[in-house]
Amino acid sequence: MAGLHFQYWDESEIIHEGAEARVTSGLWLGIPAVLKARRKRGYRHPQLDARLTKSRISVEAKILSRLQPNNFPSPRLLELDLEAGWMVLSRINGMPIYESLINESVSEKELEMVGHTIRNLHELGFSHGDLTTHNIMIDANRKISLLDFGLSRISAELEHFGQDLQVLNECLSASHSDFDGAIEMVISGYRKASTPIITPSAESVISRFNDIRNRVRYLG
Repeated sequence: MAGLHFQYWDESEIIHEGAEARVTSGLWLGIPAVLKARRKRGYRHPQLDARLTKSRISVEAKILSRLQPNNFPSPRLLELDLEAGWMVLSRINGMPIYESLINESVSEKELEMVGHTIRNLHELGFSHGDLTTHNIMIDANRKISLLDFGLSRISAELEHFGQDLQVLNECLSASHSDFDGAIEMVISGYRKASTPIITPSAESVISRFNDIRNRVRYLG
């Protein structure tokens, strides 16, 4: 891979092969890590593709760098190459909450902690953009972390926050419909984590989420 210092990277396994990126796990300078490499899109003009790749990685790296000083539960940025289109992130231990929901090992309190974590992200001024149950991790200590900030925005817009909750709601409805009341538990945690002086307020975001949810139902 162009620009990657192979002597520093010891790959162990492929985590995900997607249309946008290839994600592998391994060791970076002896540290458990994940390598995320953007794929070239053949249908786009090479210069446009390179510009979009650089922009998306730059935004993701900037968000992760700003989350770190706030001790937000997300991967740490270890290295990146904007020109080559890759970044190395610290490895988050645990399993996607998708698996915990499938095997029914997740509790109401833990789903509330998901909402709490999302609210903390929003209060820091970021929207996630892809809050599926595959991008929410739970570790052995039942701590919640968020992954994959590739579609995130540095934005405190009400609509973006409401869309985050709606993306998660759609995922829960489609893949975890047997787990009754999951989104309500998430919303409860989101509400409890609210800081009164921060805008938009948790109640405003929840209200916008309900508007979006009703809009989707109507269009559907």
